[in-house]
Amino acid sequence: MKDYFYLIPIAFGLGLTALTAFMWSLKAGQYDDLDGAAERILHEETDAPIRTTQPGR
Repeated sequence: MKDYFYLIPIAFGLGLTALTAFMWSLKAGQYDDLDGAAERILHEETDAPIRTTQPGR
């Protein structure tokens, strides 16, 4: 029973920390454009081809 006096505040502290980090990421705009990076990768016009051989051979 004594263990609960330690585990419950630790659980609340970890939950509060996770909630704070999530709220900070929302405020910072981390979830504003979820599909933009994926679309930019697929439609990039200036991609250079990947070389499979060494130059000069």
